[in-house]
Amino acid sequence: MRKSALVLLLLCCSSTFTIAQKLTRLDSIKVVPLDTVYWKRTAQFGINLNQGSFSSNWKGGGVNSIALGAFFNAKSDYMKRRFNWTSEVQLQYGIVKNQGQDSRKNVDRIFLDTKVGHRISPVWLAFGNINFLSQFASGYRYETLAGGGERNVLISSFFAPAFLTESMGLEYKPVTYFNLQFGLGTIRQTFVTNDSITFGVPTRYGVAPGKTVRNEFAFQLIANFDRNIAENLNLKARYQLFANYSTLNAIDHRLDISLTAKVNKYVNVNLTGIVLYDKDQDDAIQYSQGLAIGFLYSF
Repeated sequence: MRKSALVLLLLCCSSTFTIAQKLTRLDSIKVVPLDTVYWKRTAQFGINLNQGSFSSNWKGGGVNSIALGAFFNAKSDYMKRRFNWTSEVQLQYGIVKNQGQDSRKNVDRIFLDTKVGHRISPVWLAFGNINFLSQFASGYRYETLAGGGERNVLISSFFAPAFLTESMGLEYKPVTYFNLQFGLGTIRQTFVTNDSITFGVPTRYGVAPGKTVRNEFAFQLIANFDRNIAENLNLKARYQLFANYSTLNAIDHRLDISLTAKVNKYVNVNLTGIVLYDKDQDDAIQYSQGLAIGFLYSF
């Protein structure tokens, strides 16, 4: 009887020790994630206000004016293994009011862009991209009449024009702040949904009379640069070349540049410029430039 009890006690102790060993081993297992997912998101909202006023006897000359503008920029970047998805939104609108004149817009932009890529080497990706460009409000050319006075000639409005571009090709990205996109197969739709612009723009931005859309098959080159070139000073540039395969003698070029200096957490100075050559719009080079000081909130 004593021998049986002793054997039973030894068996219980052995089982308990074995279970404890197993529990210890399970607790010591390290959890290793199967994959790593990276999301990077940034957004900015800003309001710019410029104002100038002069007394009636100010000998230096000038006109009372006020300008107000707002913008919203957002960007998201998703990366998982070899897959990359980047999306960007840029919205801008501003008006200026000079004494003796009606208010006029001085900046107007809708830009939406999304791109997916698959990394095929450390610096090369295969990509597919869609972007959209238009404006919020009507734009006018202001002409002085021979007998005095002024008339407004409509030259653009929402979706007149608008550009929708789909592109596939290869992307070269040697560093995080610079890339080149070679869109070997690119299709662009130009929309003009307001026939009232025909008087002001007889070319209708390349869209034939009676039509609302024009399709083009082309090669597209895009270069992007976005980097802090000094403390609190950011330079952002985007160059786009669009070469219609059927009209290679009329290549479109567009350069957008933005230089932003942060004065403090909520105040910034922004210098922007656009240079554009598109024969469907005008035979000459177009450009615009703006300088603004205002409130900036990043989140």
